[in-house]
Amino acid sequence: MTMIKIYYESCEELLPLSSAGFHPDLLKTLDEMGIITLQTDYISVSDLSRVRRIASLRNRLGVNLIGAAIILDLLDRIEELETEIQSLKWR
Repeated sequence: MTMIKIYYESCEELLPLSSAGFHPDLLKTLDEMGIITLQTDYISVSDLSRVRRIASLRNRLGVNLIGAAIILDLLDRIEELETEIQSLKWR
């Protein structure tokens, strides 16, 4: 009997940390805080987008990393609720 390994590739594109445009230590700190999830020396496109939004909040509002992450989570939640409200209106 022959064993066959099946590998499933993620639908999410991964980019090397070196091409992310942010210092690797910042990305590793965000990973340790649970704000993003790094995969070895790679970051997903969606997590990179999240880091960009956090950086924008920090630059515009002057908040720290945790504050920016909380704001981002709240903005995401508001967007989800608005989408849910719209879908309920059309029923």
